[in-house]
Amino acid sequence: MTSRRATIADVAREAGVSPSTASVVFSGKVAVSDATRDRVLAAADHLGYTGPDPRAASLRTGRAGIVAVLFRERLGIAFRDPVVTSMMDGLSDAVGPIGAGVLLLHDEGPSGAGPTLTTAPIDAAVLIGCNEIVRGSVEAIRGRGIPVVVVEGDAGEGIPQIRLDNREAQREAAEHLRSLGHEDVAAVTLPRDGARERGFLTGDESAITVDVTRDRLRGIRDVYPDAPAYATAESSIDEGLAAGRVLLAGHRPTAVIAQSDLLAAGVIRAAEEVGLRVPEDLSVTGFDGIVVDGLAPYALTTLVQDAAAKGRAAGEAIVAMLADRQPASLTLTCTFRKGNTTAPRP
Repeated sequence: MTSRRATIADVAREAGVSPSTASVVFSGKVAVSDATRDRVLAAADHLGYTGPDPRAASLRTGRAGIVAVLFRERLGIAFRDPVVTSMMDGLSDAVGPIGAGVLLLHDEGPSGAGPTLTTAPIDAAVLIGCNEIVRGSVEAIRGRGIPVVVVEGDAGEGIPQIRLDNREAQREAAEHLRSLGHEDVAAVTLPRDGARERGFLTGDESAITVDVTRDRLRGIRDVYPDAPAYATAESSIDEGLAAGRVLLAGHRPTAVIAQSDLLAAGVIRAAEEVGLRVPEDLSVTGFDGIVVDGLAPYALTTLVQDAAAKGRAAGEAIVAMLADRQPASLTLTCTFRKGNTTAPRP
């Protein structure tokens, strides 16, 4: 027979105090004398009481104490990107004061049984980007009265957005290359849609369903309307390397605009494989402003974003909505940073 779990009332009886006094020792919300605290903690230790049952608190407050964060890619891939880890630091800092934990999900859902965006017991959701797969779940969770914020994406009317000036920033990198005389330029993009298929973009580019990819590509098109663009499956050095091999196998551009610093690092490796010098033979730009391990002596010409501020803004929006305040959408600005990976057209 399983022994009964000790309760706060049992601890109070053992310590010779009222249940309310024992409760505040664990909550920390009201000061008690050191002697009383020591007596209550000793009683709890003797009875094996480890603290209030979180399920009971959930029933009292009507909240699970969980904020779900939904990624476009698998979590093992996402957290290899320093942009993601910095953004999550900012988000966790923002929701920490309300005692919320963070549940990490990816947009295809788990391969087997487990929580999804529509089934998990959550108080709010932060969407990292938005595509056609995610949009199918958004209305369902909004119907449950769950607040939703989207980072760098559009999840529909009435959902606050935390954006970067992606188009304007990417245009600045393209204009930099144009100022150096480059006319033969190619682009390496982030995924075009939820299928993550690699290959050259053809046809109607407005049909790209990943907002950040489409917005950054539009910034390139503002300066180089006919530049070939190759879509990758994820933001990683390996994907940039594979894309760079394709772009440099035939007619070689004099410059490549990559939509992330990790992709740019892969393009540089592809250039080195075929004996091209960066930037003398090939200029390369990135996007993010992160530190890429092993990239020295290169310092990327890139657009620097404050990923921690982006995550913090998303967390602050969630906190506001849980307090029945309506947050405003926010657009953060990137900063152009010239490195040593761009030079005049050879």
